[in-house]
Amino acid sequence: MANAVVDGTDTGTAIPRVLIAADKFKGTLTAVQVAERVTAGLRRVLPDLEVEALPVADGGDGTVAAAVAAGFTRHEVRVTGPLGEPVTAAYALRGDTAVVEMAEASGLQLLPAGVFAPLTASTYGSGELLRAALDAGARTIVFGVGGSATTDGGAGMLAALGARFLDAAGEPVGPGGGGLRDLVTADLSDLDPRFASLDLVLASDVDNPLTGPKGAPAVYGPQKGASPADVAVLDAALAHFAAVLEKSLGSRAAHHALAPGAGAAGGIGYGALVLGARFRPGIEVMLDVLGFARALDKATLVITGEGSLDEQTLHGKAPAGVAAAARAAGKEVVAVCGRLALPPKALGRAGIRRAYPLTEVEPDVARCLADPGPILERVAEGIARDFLT
Repeated sequence: MANAVVDGTDTGTAIPRVLIAADKFKGTLTAVQVAERVTAGLRRVLPDLEVEALPVADGGDGTVAAAVAAGFTRHEVRVTGPLGEPVTAAYALRGDTAVVEMAEASGLQLLPAGVFAPLTASTYGSGELLRAALDAGARTIVFGVGGSATTDGGAGMLAALGARFLDAAGEPVGPGGGGLRDLVTADLSDLDPRFASLDLVLASDVDNPLTGPKGAPAVYGPQKGASPADVAVLDAALAHFAAVLEKSLGSRAAHHALAPGAGAAGGIGYGALVLGARFRPGIEVMLDVLGFARALDKATLVITGEGSLDEQTLHGKAPAGVAAAARAAGKEVVAVCGRLALPPKALGRAGIRRAYPLTEVEPDVARCLADPGPILERVAEGIARDFLT
């Protein structure tokens, strides 16, 4: 650490200040809980340690919670769930900036246990959630997408915002990606006009196109219960959807289908691009929205992390984004995790000095999953001893 000067005397070391900017441990601890546990462990070693907690997310589930923890106000609204049933979803608002998380309205976590609907799950509720944020006065919306139950290209979302998707008989097509097979006419003339002046930011940790071998159905469909036959149906349906939209919107509809992020969250990224959204990596957007640069400036050590540090972490996940920003500012970074699947060299290239998995203090993985909080506190004690004393 750099030397500090107090009353003209060189004390030898700077007063440490820790910034905890970690994502959730999926299925076990929220990002807020991770920060609380790490703080408790650090202060068990250094009771007077200055700690700032800034829970982060990369646009997927947990994004609204991270915004609320950073000072946004939580707003709840009843919307249509992925299977057509009413659900309560939340968005976050501060001033005229809203953070909307599609998983709140159309996420996998809203499906009954063991139930999937790859062909019929709809993003209609996500459109209702966007409209609610607009009604509340939002002029900038960060639209975090990920964790979806859907593969409908955002058609449901667009329908909730005024678009009409009709079959040969002039009737609305069925819900979900499967219904798009019957699409003949796409009428977007009644789309909510407020989107013309809205700054809509598509925040995602994936840059897949809409269709093809790297598209939404092929890559993410199986996670939502799609069989190989379902994947083929959905890929053809979404390609048909884009072709019909091209008749209404011109060549930009085809351009959007190939653009990075179009395939995010079952193709809802495509629908957002049709609305005029600009794509940015989710963690970069969220660090800006949460005020990470200000917090980073005051920190001497940054602690990031997520449930599993693996190859996916290096491709747009929250810890990689935090580490990159911290490294650019000359700050040291360590990470906490439930599972570590990256070698030291890969961590170093990502800007992470060292990773501390729960299994380092509790080899029993079942216990780490069942009650990770106390184990994480013990991990944090080790960080305090290694880096702060």
